[in-house]
Amino acid sequence: MVASGSVENEVILAEEQDVLKRQSGLAKHVEAIFGGGDEVEGTLVLTNKRLIFVASRDLEQVIGVRYHLVFSDVEDITSVSPDPPNASIPLDSIKKIAGHKGEIGLPSLEVQWIDPSQGERNVIFHQRITDTRRKRNLNDWAVVIQRLKSGEQKFAFLPPLPSPEKTLEGKVLYVLNDMQEKGVFRIEKEIEDQFKIDADPDEVEEACRKLVASGFIDVVKDPAENFYRRRSPLGEDDLSS
Repeated sequence: MVASGSVENEVILAEEQDVLKRQSGLAKHVEAIFGGGDEVEGTLVLTNKRLIFVASRDLEQVIGVRYHLVFSDVEDITSVSPDPPNASIPLDSIKKIAGHKGEIGLPSLEVQWIDPSQGERNVIFHQRITDTRRKRNLNDWAVVIQRLKSGEQKFAFLPPLPSPEKTLEGKVLYVLNDMQEKGVFRIEKEIEDQFKIDADPDEVEEACRKLVASGFIDVVKDPAENFYRRRSPLGEDDLSS
């Protein structure tokens, strides 16, 4: 099913981890350069209705490795506290949005919106995960958000997701929710780390094949091994690549 931004249902369209959030403006810009100010690290999520920032201050630290905050569906997001430093910005409240390719060396998204209780507000989000292989960065979100606001942006509603608690397919999808390409052994390792189980690589490979056939994930063929990637509702406008 394909829909425009005017639908009543809400669907996650993109997710970016390790984002820095701060107030916009020259003074805050200078503070950020020298590592000061009110910067908060977290995960930025775009749905067809909202731009949502969830601070990662409560993420567990184990042996120096951070567990990323990953959202599998909108219900995950609605269960998160809306209190600062988290933020939920309705798309229809946005007055101005702009993408910057490299402010302080990091791609960023600057947002100006009207908050019913606080009036006009401004914030800027900086992307911290950079890779020369990426086709899209955080600054590219601005055009898609503008099209969502105007109703021009198309996206697909994917079928109901298999349960990560009951099925291996659901577990595979869970660790692919960041929409990054991963091989079978990396998927297996992330499943074992996340769900505290022993996973068999052959069974993981078979689960991936089933998910490809069902339209949940895409296979990226490589001479060495196949890589798998969660299919974006945005199709060719995928913001995670």
